[in-house]
Amino acid sequence: MSAQTTGGTAGGEGAPVGVVLVSHSGPVADSVATLALGLAGDGVTVPVAGAGGTPDGGLGTSAELIAKAARTVDRGAGVAILVDLGSAVLTVKALIAEGDELPEGARLVDAPLVEGAVAAVVTASAGADLDAVAAAAGEAYGYRKE
Repeated sequence: MSAQTTGGTAGGEGAPVGVVLVSHSGPVADSVATLALGLAGDGVTVPVAGAGGTPDGGLGTSAELIAKAARTVDRGAGVAILVDLGSAVLTVKALIAEGDELPEGARLVDAPLVEGAVAAVVTASAGADLDAVAAAAGEAYGYRKE
């Protein structure tokens, strides 16, 4: 897990929404985080963390790494969690169901990982709340590439 941020404040009002990017590959999660922050522009104050692979560096998903990443980016305004593939969805849903592993306000966002991450980080950097961040990320499904 790699946390990347260029600032942010601790605690609730005025704090940015955190973003966690879950992939079956650690390097993919970290690279998507780097890309999203880079495309969001200079001065971005959104805490973003990649949570990819297994604790030993293998391919897969890890509830432990996801929970740690969510705690790392939590500033009290909620945490948007974007995932790559099916078992990552199941892992995050299990963490949410348990109710005590993720920060309050952590939410699984139905969005494509790369485009959704960029939209989430850009929207969060504008000071939007978790609902708006999740909506912007989800709208990335409609981005046409033709």
